[in-house]
Amino acid sequence: MSSIRNSRVSRLVRRVAVASILTGLGGVVVAPPTAAIAQSTRTVAQQGTTPSAADIQRALNAAYEKYKTLQEGKNADYIPALAKVDPNLFGIALVTADGQAYTVGDLKTEVSIQSISKVFTLARVLQDSGEAAIVKNIGVDATGQPFNSIVAIEQKKGFEQNPFVNPGAITATSMVGGANASEIWSRIADTYNGFAGRNLRVLEDVYQSEAATNQRNRAIGALMLAYGHISANADQATDIYTRQCSVGVNARDLAIMAATIANNGVNPLTKMRVLDTQHIPGLLAVMATAGLYDDSGQWLFKTGLPAKSGVGGGLIAVSPGNWGIAVISPPLDEAGNSVRAQRAIADISAALGGNPYAVSRTGVAAGQLGPPK
Repeated sequence: MSSIRNSRVSRLVRRVAVASILTGLGGVVVAPPTAAIAQSTRTVAQQGTTPSAADIQRALNAAYEKYKTLQEGKNADYIPALAKVDPNLFGIALVTADGQAYTVGDLKTEVSIQSISKVFTLARVLQDSGEAAIVKNIGVDATGQPFNSIVAIEQKKGFEQNPFVNPGAITATSMVGGANASEIWSRIADTYNGFAGRNLRVLEDVYQSEAATNQRNRAIGALMLAYGHISANADQATDIYTRQCSVGVNARDLAIMAATIANNGVNPLTKMRVLDTQHIPGLLAVMATAGLYDDSGQWLFKTGLPAKSGVGGGLIAVSPGNWGIAVISPPLDEAGNSVRAQRAIADISAALGGNPYAVSRTGVAAGQLGPPK
């Protein structure tokens, strides 16, 4: 195959040389057939074809090898337990909407889910109460403030938040139904288990460490109560929120959870519906606009993927209808997002054509897309 390709390149070079001579002599030049040669070096995304299993695994392997020795960023340390996590931990998993799983790296080690949990608590509230309840009581706007900003609460009296900043997230947790803390927690845990396809557990060391240092979140909960967004017992809501952030997950768990969103709310492995289809667009919209803290806009501009990060080192992203992907790597950038995870997912998505805004032109050329007739 290599000799054939080299032969084609040689013929191209000769044609270009002849073309240069003809141009100088006033001859007519026919453009060389560069497309056939370029085709062999283009990515799946550039070719506009559906990626094969080999393509997907190759993309994961390439990203893993490229970034496994990257030494940028540092573990979160404002929660003491997170500072103790191995910074070299690195695992990548991608699960397609039809349930095919592709992995590389560490898939067994669990880290705390942290803010990624906000996606699935929001899913619970959407399923139980609908979009209007979220819009009215929390909001779906990017605040332009840090994720734990108290100023953002005061500016709008708790309105115009979103479920992925801490004021909105604690409020969302308070909106989960239940007669007591135990019932509320059971509903949240069942939701997470449904998305993951297995029973997840709370990492008690992380929960205890976080509960001992969450004074700011308790203040946020109290303010949201004062402004009427939390109806009662803000301390209980904050404690349950702290517990949900301490749930342990590995890269494969997170990829399945993301793939369940990509598959319109049906877990692609268990085939169990955990979120009605009608709620998927709203969930993805919040992930797109507020999923990566202060860098949400930069991430969306670069990849087009709805995503959510957590300070435990996890990052999930969704290519709607195609796949969900997750990376775990604890060292974070200044915005609080995993450095390796961002780069790996961006590379993999680019290779596989995951950006939902990058509409392939191959369908138009084939007459498959276009205006109604």
